[in-house]
Amino acid sequence: MHIDVFSDVICPWCFIGKRRLARALAAESDVSVTLRWRAFMLNPDMPAEGMDRQTYMAMKFGGPAQARRVYDNVLRAAEAEGLELAIDRIPRTPSTVAAHRLIRWATEQGDVDPVLEGLFRAYFQEGRDIGQASELTAIAAAAGLDPDEARAMLARPGGDADIVAEDRSARRIGINGVPCFIFDGQYAVSGAQEPEVFAPIFAAARAGALTSSAAQ
Repeated sequence: MHIDVFSDVICPWCFIGKRRLARALAAESDVSVTLRWRAFMLNPDMPAEGMDRQTYMAMKFGGPAQARRVYDNVLRAAEAEGLELAIDRIPRTPSTVAAHRLIRWATEQGDVDPVLEGLFRAYFQEGRDIGQASELTAIAAAAGLDPDEARAMLARPGGDADIVAEDRSARRIGINGVPCFIFDGQYAVSGAQEPEVFAPIFAAARAGALTSSAAQ
């Protein structure tokens, strides 16, 4: 089974959804699964330098107090997954184009999960600006990747266009929120769903009712 996961690393529900998907996969160990993490940007028009967090909160939610009410549900769901989110430590809301470039490159290197975990932790738990190339390079190094190669990749011109194109492609096929999981190009599950939501799809895979057709 092939699962395309459309996600953004500044989306708390994507962090939670990653944990829930992992629990679902652990319960379905007899199903062979390949994951592909795909780019979706919550803020596709974000300036490259990002935006001060308080300014962003005011624009998106009306201010910190309103944002806190919105995040109450997020924090409770995260806690249930063993995740402690330090929302108040986030200094800036970044453009995530470069982070998605790092994810794509790490996938090509063969093991993207440590980079994904590093990005989510850096943003939601450590309050780091993951729009900065220096932070992304450090995350790559901590994940066991060559920091010089990561730095060179991020500095290479032209890579942003691929991420923008993938984001637009996702929107064209009807994805307007993340996380979104597409199973063998046939079944889409939107949102950070509990593991039992995925169970019927895995059952269909075991029964041979799915035919592989990965999202393009």
